[in-house]
Amino acid sequence: MSDTAPELTAEEMAELAALADGTLPDERRAAVEARVAASPELHELVESQRRSLAATRALSEEPVPSSLVEGVEALRPRGDQRAGTRRLWPRLALVAGIAVVLAVAAAIFLSGGPGSPTVADAAALAGEPANGPPPPPLGPGSTKLTANVEGVAFPNLAQWAGWDTLGVRHGEVDGRDATVVYYGKGSRRLAYVIVSGSGLPRPSGGESTVRNGVEYQAVEVGDRLVVTWRRGGHTCVLIGDATHAELVHLASWDLTG
Repeated sequence: MSDTAPELTAEEMAELAALADGTLPDERRAAVEARVAASPELHELVESQRRSLAATRALSEEPVPSSLVEGVEALRPRGDQRAGTRRLWPRLALVAGIAVVLAVAAAIFLSGGPGSPTVADAAALAGEPANGPPPPPLGPGSTKLTANVEGVAFPNLAQWAGWDTLGVRHGEVDGRDATVVYYGKGSRRLAYVIVSGSGLPRPSGGESTVRNGVEYQAVEVGDRLVVTWRRGGHTCVLIGDATHAELVHLASWDLTG
């Protein structure tokens, strides 16, 4: 793929998205369509967005998979619930699932184009349930767990910040091996993802924080705040029940812990 997409402004990307979903104002349609027709790269971006939207509409007509309900539940605060809330939860899970799909579709414009794994893909993996027991610390008092991705270790947040390790999931992000470690603190939940291979394209926009030369980007994926950064050349993603400041603080454990 060419470098056309990264050169687009936020306004131009918004117009391409609006063209794909049919909401582009009539007065802009002819100009944007002409530009897309003259560029194979832009044409592919728009068509990919349309395919993603079609998949999302199809998803909305399907019953909610139990794995999706469990995955969203894993990152949902625990506590007493009214019976009415419990009855509504499957519908809310479907809405959350659609939001993730929409976020992945939007990430085509933000993170490397069609066919590229994105931070949104990694965040979606974090919504899946654990498929393994919590990995233990490397040793007594260690700030690292035995779980790692190509030598990049997961933090022992219980030792450093009071977040207990709850479980692990080994999966894939668009064909790449990835691991998620889940943490809990009271009723709150976190998911920490490390993706194998070279770093994923950095998302555009969001709020950037730099600590000791490391850039932490906070972006919205669906209705959830995600912080992403790189460690050892690998993309890391942290998502869960925490503020922006707390997510960045936890993400930078290896710099301050």
